Amino acid sequence: MDAAGAYRHCEEVVRSQARNFSYGIRLLPPPKRRALSAVYAFARRIDDIGDDIDAPPDTRLAALAAERDRLAGLDAHPDDPVMVALADAARRMPVPLEAFGELIDGCEADVRGAAYDTFDDLLWYCRCVAGSIGRLSLGVFGTGDLRVARARADALGVALQLTNILRDVREDRLGGRVYLPAKDLARFGCTLDQDASGRFTDPPEQLATLVRFQAARAGEWYGNGLRLLPMLDRRSAACTGTMAGIYRRLLRRITADPASALASRMSLPAWEKAAVAATALTGIRR
Repeated sequence: MDAAGAYRHCEEVVRSQARNFSYGIRLLPPPKRRALSAVYAFARRIDDIGDDIDAPPDTRLAALAAERDRLAGLDAHPDDPVMVALADAARRMPVPLEAFGELIDGCEADVRGAAYDTFDDLLWYCRCVAGSIGRLSLGVFGTGDLRVARARADALGVALQLTNILRDVREDRLGGRVYLPAKDLARFGCTLDQDASGRFTDPPEQLATLVRFQAARAGEWYGNGLRLLPMLDRRSAACTGTMAGIYRRLLRRITADPASALASRMSLPAWEKAAVAATALTGIRR
């Protein structure tokens, strides 16, 4: 498969399977848009393997190991459009492909059913599965001070992942996963036990306090991570600002109404996501 066709495939993966991120990616000029689509398409593949609860853990771990091996030989897969596009992107831009190894580490932890005792434990996971994507994206965006920018991209990834965790508490718990640190659950007197209908049995006020505490923590990570934007060119900053803006609005809704967030998965309507993108592109902050 040629690179052009491979990139088209990756862009379709982003449009159909990573809708929140697609609002930002579409703001990039074509070379960066194609390269970042390749990054996200491979990341989606890894996530899908980790999330395939119908497959036995050993099967998923073997599949993740196989993708790790494939990553080490990008040019050896001419019929795989994602690998073809990723190899081409890595030749053209300083994409730190080793960060995908951290993403795979995080997905392996999911498959093994890892739980997190402290926030520092959870922070490791967030940096693996989301901070890694921030660093990979930075390889596409480019920046003058890579050391500082990497730390801020990592922080923004952590903020986004913490928002994801709060959005998906009920869904994850139904699937047998708990990401909130055990010490935080104990601090606020919560167990995240559920009744037969999937409703949490903890006192609602204690759950709300727990959620708001975690949301405030995520807000602090946004504060550091958004300092990345002035270090990027206008289109890259708009892309990043759109992604962060969508998730920050989601975090505000979760904070304002924890009970609804714990009852069903919150999301923003398409028109609001488009408005965030327009705001980011014009440089107007709200």
